[in-house]
Order: sequence, then structure tokens, then C-alpha cells
Amino acid sequence: MKLSTKGRYAVMAMVDLAGHSQGRPVSLADIATRQEISLSYLEQLFGKLRRSGLVRSVRGPGGGYMLGRAATDTRIADIVVAVDEPIKATRCRSGTAMGCRGDRGRCATHDLWEELGNQIHLYLSSVSLADVVDRRILGTARLRAPQEMDEAAMIPPPAKPAKQAARGRAA
Repeated sequence: MKLSTKGRYAVMAMVDLAGHSQGRPVSLADIATRQEISLSYLEQLFGKLRRSGLVRSVRGPGGGYMLGRAATDTRIADIVVAVDEPIKATRCRSGTAMGCRGDRGRCATHDLWEELGNQIHLYLSSVSLADVVDRRILGTARLRAPQEMDEAAMIPPPAKPAKQAARGRAA
């Protein structure tokens, strides 16, 4: 699976914009500084994001960019697609019957990788910009230092009795 810097940086910048806008425009220079992304690269990405309606520009003093729609209505997949970043796990071109092998056939694992790409797209379509800003990503637990964990969480599960362990190995 390959997601280049174009897709990652676009998502990073949009999360920054959503988190810092507070109803007023945010300059790309500020986003570039906070996210350590080249300003000229951000300008290219935001041109694509603007054309797809995900952001709108505000000219003049105090200008910059604002979200084109609510963060709750903006899906991470929308951002990735807007910057022309395909999410694919196969070497084959999408939508064609030809495969990536020398004989133009599909490899034995093609369907596996194709479905992985579909699942990634489905997942990114289920996550909103607001989910990322508010740190509500499903399946992601807040990492805590061991000293913050309660003692019960640090106690290993009891060992299986010898008879059960032997039966488990024989199965």
C-alpha cells in the first residue's frame, strides 16, 4: 500500500486548518510552519483542495484559507482523492483486466491486495476531519506510560494448568 507525501501532507494540512481556523482564515505560511511542510508544496495542494470545494480562499489582509464545508462533513478519503492520490495496494492499473505480470495476467494475490485497497478507502471514508481533530479515531487507543496504567493491567493473565496446556498443544 502506498500513500505518498501528497496525500499525507494534504491530510495533515487540512487537520491543521480545521484545528486552527476558529471561524477565521488561516494562512498557508502558518500551516507550513506548524506542520513543517514546504509553502510552495502546500500552495499546489491547496489549489487542488480549493477546486474540489474542500477549502475556500479569502483574499486581502488577514486572508488565507477556510474549510469549504464543516469538518464533520469532510471525509479523509475526500482529501486524498482531491489531491489525485490513488489508494491502491496492487501494481496493476485500476479498472483494467490486465494484470501486472509480464504476461499481463494477474498474480495469485491480486484480489487480496485489491480488497485491501478497497478496505483502506472504506475506512478513510468513514473518518471525518473532525474525528481526527478531536482524536476520535476508531481502533486507536491513547497510549499511556506504564506508570499511568493501573496495577491490574500490568498483571499477566494466569497460566493454564498443565493438563489444559498439554491438550492445547495436541490440538
